[in-house]
Amino acid sequence: MALGLMGLFIIHPRQPKYRVDRDFAFMLSEWRIDVGTMRPNPNEMTDFNVFSMNARIFPGTEPMVAKLGDRVRIRFVNLSAMDHHPMHLHGHTFRVVETDGGQIPESAQQIETTVLVQVGSARAIEFVADNPGDWPVHCHMTHHTMTQMGDKFPNTIGVKPGKLDEKIRSSLLPGYMTMGETGMADMGTMGMPVPRNSLPMMGGPGPFDYIAMGGMFTVIKIREGITSYDDPGWYRHPEGTVASLAAADALRRDGIDATATPSKSDEHMGHHHG
Repeated sequence: MALGLMGLFIIHPRQPKYRVDRDFAFMLSEWRIDVGTMRPNPNEMTDFNVFSMNARIFPGTEPMVAKLGDRVRIRFVNLSAMDHHPMHLHGHTFRVVETDGGQIPESAQQIETTVLVQVGSARAIEFVADNPGDWPVHCHMTHHTMTQMGDKFPNTIGVKPGKLDEKIRSSLLPGYMTMGETGMADMGTMGMPVPRNSLPMMGGPGPFDYIAMGGMFTVIKIREGITSYDDPGWYRHPEGTVASLAAADALRRDGIDATATPSKSDEHMGHHHG
């Protein structure tokens, strides 16, 4: 049985038509790890809560590094028990060049930004790193880029707790805090202690703000002029290419009053669409 499974994941050697400068491989896995426990639950078949690349989750995943102009190959092997993984690359298009069945003829290679890696299968993609920057590579199943998710928590989206926290802290639980009224993305920035052998819910620090991702997520860093493939840190965007808050005088020049109170119609639109 073990030999049979190993056979599923072999990408057959070939003589590439193009030189490959950078070659990366990711084993995609899913786990049921209850908070505070020491081992995954091998009997779980549906309710997985940790999704990893090479047994690590973002921000613990190691970034890929490439020089501008490198031809990059990324191999994805899906070891998950139940879930397929549509693996998505930002900033570039790629060709799907191989499966676990062998090389795909060039005439049949699809140009994609997402490749579906089914359970027990492998896919290899290739592209030229011609767009400098820090580009995410991640599963496009939204909950696979999160960690320690579960369904045993109350849904407080949109709830306005008012003085509830104050009342509970004064009479029942001194450290109580209602969480999740606007989602859970901001919880990673609060620095609260977590149970032993537990993982942050999701996310890590980024160049502009907290990156509300985790799980099956990493970054390829493409740079011009680097002399090694060591992590170069976050990309420094050229001046004038990054949006910023408008200055007060610029707003006045354009007839915008930033201190104006929103109208009822604006509040209504924001409530439903913001």
